[in-house]
Amino acid sequence: MSNIVKNFNDTTVGCVSSVDRFIDAEGRLSGEGAYVKYEMLLRDLETRVNTLVGLSGSFFAARKEVCTNWAIDLPSDFNVVINSVKTNLRGVLDHETVGYYANIADEKMEFARKVRTVVRGISVLMKNPQMLNFMRYGLFSWQLFSHKLCRWLVPFALVAALISNAVLIGYSRMYLYLFLCQSVFYALAAAGRWTNLVAKRDALKIPSFFVLVNMSILHAWFRYLRGERVMTWDPSRR
Repeated sequence: MSNIVKNFNDTTVGCVSSVDRFIDAEGRLSGEGAYVKYEMLLRDLETRVNTLVGLSGSFFAARKEVCTNWAIDLPSDFNVVINSVKTNLRGVLDHETVGYYANIADEKMEFARKVRTVVRGISVLMKNPQMLNFMRYGLFSWQLFSHKLCRWLVPFALVAALISNAVLIGYSRMYLYLFLCQSVFYALAAAGRWTNLVAKRDALKIPSFFVLVNMSILHAWFRYLRGERVMTWDPSRR
């Protein structure tokens, strides 16, 4: 606890996030393990350049003033950063504070968990659209757009790329090759999701996880636009 609290000696810091470490029971790389490493790299770079865009929901700390008008219907790990930036403070990553967690016990629950996460994240952004105003919030607006919103728009880009490639196959071999590459990637993702893999095939979990995440984002947008909201968080069993 003392490690994470000492960050508030810096008067520009409004909230502090722990580092996530993924533990595979068998000690092997998995899709989520690769994703967590990538996310932690982004957070490290964001801390150096300006501010975090999101915190680790499992463990973070925040100043009292950024927790005023607490929104019980919004995810605190995202909303606290928004509140910090609104008060001219920033969020940072504390490399000495580490949270360890294991893979979800039932992989079928992973899709539902990610849908809940994205629905709640979209809710925060939609309630704070002014945060995308570059003239007012500068670099943070770009971070919010690229780290959050662009990530949530990836599945639409993937669908558009696949359809446009299919339409353009007859115009150039390049489009045919691109379409074949996409088809192979999705086939590998399906294999990684629906088959029991031996150790040497564990790399298939990465495309499988990538597709799972983007399918969950699509579903989350559908649920949000349909008017559904996730008011409380129900942790998945790990």
